[in-house]
Amino acid sequence: MALSKLESGEQMPLGMETIKLLQAARKMVQTIPADAVLIMADGPMDWDSVLKELSGIKILVAPKQQSDSIRVKEHPDLTLLEIESGPTPTQERMSLALLEAVRSEKLRQGAGVVVLYNGIEVGEEKPDVLDTLSLIHLGEHLEKLSAKDLRRLDTQVPLETLRAVVDLATEIGQEGREGQPVGTMFVVGDTRKVMNLSRPMNFNPFRGYCDPERDIRDPAVREQIKDIAKLEGAIIIRRDGVAEAACMRIEAPYTGFTLSMGLGTRHAAAAAISKSTKAIAVTVSQSSGTVRVFQNGEVMLHIEAFARPMTWGKFRMDALEDNPTQPII
Repeated sequence: MALSKLESGEQMPLGMETIKLLQAARKMVQTIPADAVLIMADGPMDWDSVLKELSGIKILVAPKQQSDSIRVKEHPDLTLLEIESGPTPTQERMSLALLEAVRSEKLRQGAGVVVLYNGIEVGEEKPDVLDTLSLIHLGEHLEKLSAKDLRRLDTQVPLETLRAVVDLATEIGQEGREGQPVGTMFVVGDTRKVMNLSRPMNFNPFRGYCDPERDIRDPAVREQIKDIAKLEGAIIIRRDGVAEAACMRIEAPYTGFTLSMGLGTRHAAAAAISKSTKAIAVTVSQSSGTVRVFQNGEVMLHIEAFARPMTWGKFRMDALEDNPTQPII
């Protein structure tokens, strides 16, 4: 039985829509200007053609499949970002890729990145299709993060758990819940001491469930936590990624740290608990969707909610082709 091109790993020629989107990305990089193009590759691509369209531009690639990483490594002009493979939501993969790029110092703090990915399911026979373009300004939200900082955070909370919590917080900041903005706080690690410095404000929605049913790496659990995040109080996460409690009022002493102007009681509580324990506190601002990561009373990571992506359909590509002088926005 003959294998499909996707199953055999054979690179397929780029479609017209993909080429047009690469050209749009090139123009955007030159106009803004941006620092790099990040391609979230769902399958084998014709990387020689990609390099031709984006010649002279820094190209970061985050393959969905581990097998595709080998092909990316064969191209010295492509920068590989190795992140966890598997059926992870696109926005989560994007966040992981950006964190990895900064951690490995392949992107500077404050960089602007044009991201290309497949935001519309097209089926396994067209894995190379790129239909969505997003412009992400890392800007202020990563200005305090360096590879050294991230490694230091990893000594307190496992990186896998930290990433899962930050990704979940970012999704809440971007999406809200049922059309309404949501503000919340997660406290990760040093659970026994954190629980001693907090008290319940309401019932604990996690009580009575086994560990796998409370593991935040499970997509179903993540969706449930998004509903729980609408309730008042902090959500306590163990260092192994298991949710311990919710609706908790933080009662750590508000001393030994300085909070930036404009940050409210949720951020003060996050600074306080991270100062009094070895836990990492992650807040989501209800007003802006901004995510902040606190350690030892200080903001170590600042992430603005992803902007709504621009989706490029075939009609848009045809319009560009008919009117080449039309500006790309």
